[in-house]
Amino acid sequence: MNNSLKIYMLALISFLVGTSQFSIVGMLDQVAASASVSVSTAGQLITVFALGNAVGTPLIMIVTAKMNQRNQLLMALGIIVLGIAFMLVLPGFGFLMVSRVIIGIGTGVFVVSAYAIAAKLASPGRQGGAMSTVAMGYSSSLVFGVPIGRIVAASYDWKSIFWAIGILSLLAVFVVASTIPSLIGDSAVPLRNRFSHLKNPRITITLAVTFFVFINYSVINTYIAPYLTSALPTMTDQISFILLAMGIASLVGSRLGGFMADRLGTIRTISMSMVVQIVALVLLAINPGWIVVTIPLLMIWEIACWTFGPTQNLNLVSLAPEASGILLSLNSSFVQLGFAAGAGIGGVTVGIWSIMDITWVSSITVLIAAVLSMITARLSRSFSKKLMIK
Repeated sequence: MNNSLKIYMLALISFLVGTSQFSIVGMLDQVAASASVSVSTAGQLITVFALGNAVGTPLIMIVTAKMNQRNQLLMALGIIVLGIAFMLVLPGFGFLMVSRVIIGIGTGVFVVSAYAIAAKLASPGRQGGAMSTVAMGYSSSLVFGVPIGRIVAASYDWKSIFWAIGILSLLAVFVVASTIPSLIGDSAVPLRNRFSHLKNPRITITLAVTFFVFINYSVINTYIAPYLTSALPTMTDQISFILLAMGIASLVGSRLGGFMADRLGTIRTISMSMVVQIVALVLLAINPGWIVVTIPLLMIWEIACWTFGPTQNLNLVSLAPEASGILLSLNSSFVQLGFAAGAGIGGVTVGIWSIMDITWVSSITVLIAAVLSMITARLSRSFSKKLMIK
């Protein structure tokens, strides 16, 4: 198998791994019913997954830094299989929570290792394209994983998709072991070096913007299935198609972000993204439930959210180009922390008020992000003036 095929294989496995994360979103109401808990309680499965990913991944990567990267990849798949086994075999919601933490850690380690291996397998000058191929495999799981989860849960038991993921993950272990060469890992970056950049207020506030934007995303995305059921009761049988349309919108947003950043600049693109999100969310909140309004607004919101993602990466790298890898790693952790906090806040909102109120809560978090972004812009202008004076 040549290296190009190995990279595509990693992308395919990344799709499988991503599906283990995102598929549960599309069937959260069925999971809640099966576990005899409320939807808001079931939403904390997304919280613990994201926390496991954000906290566990960097710790595991530091501890295993001297391990060759193929073994890191195999270890990650083993952790995912272990988590899925816990989910399928052990009874009770408590073990379900534990399994999501384990899968979250395994997913994070796999994605980081797959990126690094793809870059080393690529021809000189094509490392970025190789990493983008793996990223596309993972992000495609958001497009197809959520509706697939919904369709499978509607036709069979919701655990069926995890049986399939578990079996395919075991197969992936043998494929990786037989095709991926033993590659030396990079030197470990101590935690103190990773967090030293947080002393820079521009970087800290920019990461806070990421945090609040993804709280907004997670509040709605976590509870999207029960939200659609309540907002569009006549469309219950078509929810999987709505989820697919929203997934496609996320891909459009990812592409649009890079396009706009090149032509308008990162700051303008980020600002426009947040303004569009706020407007779409407020309109959703006051919308009386019209199908022709709800679905387009959700897709516009999705596009705006994913326009923000790649543009924010460029924005962060521009603040400290010499530490791009560390900043992107930190940004990824803040994304996952935003996912965790959003699922928790959404759960509180659903439990205390109504599922329909998540759009108001989501709009407030984007507004906070927009204010923080304005503060960062002022700090950047002040910093530029100081450099000019010197």
